[in-house]
Amino acid sequence: MNITKFEDLPISDNIKKAIADMGFEEPSPIQAQSIPVILSGKDVIGQAQTGTGKTAAFSIPVLETVDPEDKSLQAVVLCPTRELAIQVSKEIKKLSKYMHGIKSLPVYGGQPIDRQIKSLKGGVQIVIGTPGRVIDHINRKTLKMDNVKMLILDEADEMLDMGFREDIEMILNKTPENRQTTFFSATMPKGILDLTRKYQNDPEHIKIVRKEITVPNISQYYIETRNANKLEVLCRLIDVYNPKLSVVFTNTKRGADELVSELQARGYFADALHGDLKQTQRDIVMDKFRQGTIDILVATDVAARGIDVDDVEAVFNYDLPQDEEYYVHRIGRTGRAGRTGVSFSFVFGKEMRKMRDIERYTKAKLVKHSIPSVADVEEKKVSAFFKQVKGIMDEGNLTKQLQWLEGFCNESDVEIIDVAAALVKLALGDEEKQEIVEEPSRDRNRDRNRDRKGKGGDTGAKEGMVRLFINVGRNQRVQAKDILGAIAGEAGISGKLIGTIDIYDKYTFVEVPKQNVKKVLENVKDIKIKGNKVNIEKANRRKK
Repeated sequence: MNITKFEDLPISDNIKKAIADMGFEEPSPIQAQSIPVILSGKDVIGQAQTGTGKTAAFSIPVLETVDPEDKSLQAVVLCPTRELAIQVSKEIKKLSKYMHGIKSLPVYGGQPIDRQIKSLKGGVQIVIGTPGRVIDHINRKTLKMDNVKMLILDEADEMLDMGFREDIEMILNKTPENRQTTFFSATMPKGILDLTRKYQNDPEHIKIVRKEITVPNISQYYIETRNANKLEVLCRLIDVYNPKLSVVFTNTKRGADELVSELQARGYFADALHGDLKQTQRDIVMDKFRQGTIDILVATDVAARGIDVDDVEAVFNYDLPQDEEYYVHRIGRTGRAGRTGVSFSFVFGKEMRKMRDIERYTKAKLVKHSIPSVADVEEKKVSAFFKQVKGIMDEGNLTKQLQWLEGFCNESDVEIIDVAAALVKLALGDEEKQEIVEEPSRDRNRDRNRDRKGKGGDTGAKEGMVRLFINVGRNQRVQAKDILGAIAGEAGISGKLIGTIDIYDKYTFVEVPKQNVKKVLENVKDIKIKGNKVNIEKANRRKK
């Protein structure tokens, strides 16, 4: 049966009316294929990515199956994160807008449990929760699983990655054996397959073909750049494209924290989102991002599942993901709700092969993008500045300012054009930055030797810059902003002149302009950073 409209689905008019209010006209592939099968009572494995409409694919059958006259718990949806549980709960409430007598409740950590207990005592048929909090309620006997007809695992692979397998099995074992069990997962690792064999009854596997995964309104680019130049390239792209909101992906939590420090040191409004943050901290970061208090969110893959913000205009793969499917999850943060978006992936050397794997998987071609030049960034800033100036001129009411300007010109005997030029320089600065020189890797062994951490010989510094060695690093809790502040403060040079800062466990490399080296070496020697006495020298000798 080829289902192209919601009208073709065997669902109630009340749900169809709610779907129409939400603005959806036709079901997504996962909805069209899953809803009839789930409604038939069969167990289902739904393999689909974030952003394909899978929430409605299980929420609609849940609402059709629940008996509004029965006030006991009838359906449980398990989610890996608080953000996803809230998101699913909101979707269910929208879909049940015209259905009477059905109550749903999200339960998760970070919210007072007493409030949840009070709601549960009032009678709730659908619970959407994180495994830990659901188990907490089961142990308190505030969640009675005896009458559960349906159990859905949303983002099942993510729950296993986060270590929830034992919790999931405990919850499954607390529900009746004749329940209907549905798993939705982006990937099908061995752990998921083990669970399906153990807890599902002859499930139907519904998989969305890969060509339907990627979103056509996302322009996908790659940039060849070494690790040492990534920060500068990222900043230039942000300056040139000026996205309203952007998400930058790193592969590690430490990498996310370090990148945020470096971006903040350069004056960008950025913050990190990863698994080490407590729930309250995650909520604060996401609220700041949604409200635009920060416009750059640096995230790891696990944390990214809860990012559902329509205004994200750009995604940056600062680190290329290890799994091709994570690439799809990442770029899916932009181009949402019919909008267009852009993604950039930073690659170099052997990572090019990984990028080709991603292209084969997504059936999409990543277009090579040049590194924006200093002139590109400058032109964009100047253009934006004069656009603001033109807007102020169009508004008028400049009489007072004109009087000030005329008075200054008369008193100082200067031309108004010279005053205007000085004001532009005052607003935009007169910073001279080095161009980034990227040489393609021809000799892999030579590149490996040249880039090897902490080794002497070639210092790896960009033209016009000298690389310095400092004897403190991550083990001393040193961050990029500490190095930047120490050099700028003690040597009296602008922080904008300082180049790449590479922090390792026991030491740090920092680039400074050639003409400032002597000044830095004389003034930074023997100072303390984070309570540790600093030794600084040129990185032209082998460091052990």
